[in-house]
Amino acid sequence: MQEIAWTITLVLMLVIIATFVFVVLNSGQVAEYEPVKKRFYSVRTGLFWVLAVGFVVVMLSSYQGMPYAAQHRSENPIGTQVIDVEGFQWYWKLSSNEVKANQPVVFNVTSGDANHGFAIYDESLTLLAQTQAMPGYINKLEYVFKEPGTYKILCLEYCGMAHHSMVSAIEVVAE
Repeated sequence: MQEIAWTITLVLMLVIIATFVFVVLNSGQVAEYEPVKKRFYSVRTGLFWVLAVGFVVVMLSSYQGMPYAAQHRSENPIGTQVIDVEGFQWYWKLSSNEVKANQPVVFNVTSGDANHGFAIYDESLTLLAQTQAMPGYINKLEYVFKEPGTYKILCLEYCGMAHHSMVSAIEVVAE
């Protein structure tokens, strides 16, 4: 998806540059105003509809991958493991530190003091999932651990002097 966005951005930048070059090269020519105005208005109307349709297509295609619907579900599906998480300066309080592999886990993440970044890392310290921990608000993060092992929980948002020591772990066991 990023490759497509990069390509579209590059093409649009080239179109804008070409437009500026065209205007600069033709700025010395004298022309009648009315024919130019009529042609420009027809181009402007067409451009508006291209942009409007393009916006709707991009919005609908990108909205499908957004996690917002899952985040605001009131009930968890059967078989879902739920862990309540609360971040404090400078530790995590988890309702459970053990989950089963290949089953969905819902983390209800909040904070007791400041904003924190709740992040799950695998054993090679690759970021797997993350959400914000904010006071007075619960973010739901749903994740399925594929492999048994020890997964680290780290804070991604600088929250004070001992931010670097805000580490916890989750043990994922076989089904």
